[in-house]
Amino acid sequence: MELIKRVKQAEQQAQQIIEQAKAESAKQAEQGREQHRQLMERAEQERKKAIAEAVAQAEAQTQQEVENLKARAQKQRHELQNKVKSKIAGAVGRVMSSLGVHFSESPHNPVPCLRD
Repeated sequence: MELIKRVKQAEQQAQQIIEQAKAESAKQAEQGREQHRQLMERAEQERKKAIAEAVAQAEAQTQQEVENLKARAQKQRHELQNKVKSKIAGAVGRVMSSLGVHFSESPHNPVPCLRD
C-alpha cells in the first residue's frame, strides 16, 4: 500500500515536472518568436530608412544634373547666338555693300548712307 502511494506520488510529481517543462518550453518559444518579430521589425525599419535615403540622394543628384544640363544648354545657346549674330552682321554687310549702301562709323547708331 505504501509503495502504491509512493508510485502515485512519483507519477504526480513526474506529471507536474512535465507540465512545468511544457509551460517553460512554450514560454521560451514565445520569447523567441517575440525576439524574432522585433528583429524583423527593426530590419524592416532600417530597410525603409535606407530606401528613403537612397531616394533622397538620387533626387538630389538628379536635380544637380538637371541644373548642370540647363546651364550647359544656356551656355551653348549664347555661344550659338553670338556666332549667328556675327555671321548675320557679315552677311548683311556684304549684301548692303553689294547694293552700294554703307553704315556710318558710329557703332551705337548705325545710319545707312549711300556711297558716292
